[in-house]
Amino acid sequence: MAQLITEAYTDRPALDVAVSAAILERVARGELPETIRIARPGAMVAFGKQDKASPWYVEAAAAAREQGFEAVHRLAGGRAAVFHDQTVAFAWARPEEDPWPGTHDRFREIAGVLERALRSLGVDARTGEVPGEYCPGDYSINARGETKLVGLGQRIIKGASHIGGVIVVGGADRIRDVLVPVYDALGLDWEPRTSGSVEDEVGPTPFEDVTAAIRRELGDPEEAELEPETIALAEQLEPEHLG
Repeated sequence: MAQLITEAYTDRPALDVAVSAAILERVARGELPETIRIARPGAMVAFGKQDKASPWYVEAAAAAREQGFEAVHRLAGGRAAVFHDQTVAFAWARPEEDPWPGTHDRFREIAGVLERALRSLGVDARTGEVPGEYCPGDYSINARGETKLVGLGQRIIKGASHIGGVIVVGGADRIRDVLVPVYDALGLDWEPRTSGSVEDEVGPTPFEDVTAAIRRELGDPEEAELEPETIALAEQLEPEHLG
């Protein structure tokens, strides 16, 4: 049975990412059970490996900070994605004896969970990439085939898999405002109109309603606290995720 963690380090975004990295490592070593995080994050732009390799990365990170978002290095793959206090940060680490063959199966599974959760709130949620979306992916969740609401990424290590993502409850305008200069700096094309939110679709929606819908679809996992060993490991890993 999976355990659920809801704690977040909103004032230290890089540590918050490092917590998920620490959980993944400890799950892989058999020190933790299957672990899901559903949390309210701080304001950050999470850059992927391709972004960090860009000759314009420093300018992109500076553009993020100018908009009030910390620059961090994301755990899973993909391009720059945005988190803020009107989004849900999601992460799922589970032990896998041989995690490599199941990549698409895991994506389909969690995309289905999140699609059903959003549909239960009245959103016309669908799985698939919207042309022109930021951080494009086949397993993004969109509304009406027009605006992106959820982005997902995956990381695999020996002994475990991790799927992480962001669900936009509100504040799609904040995502557009920060990604326009960030993507301009990186030389990436996208259509700002494709950035959407749950509230754009069904009106004012409490953050807690969205997280409750996700938890129901996951079978209401039992909530647990972060162990001191996990926090200590995350603090060691934090520098790797500083942007």
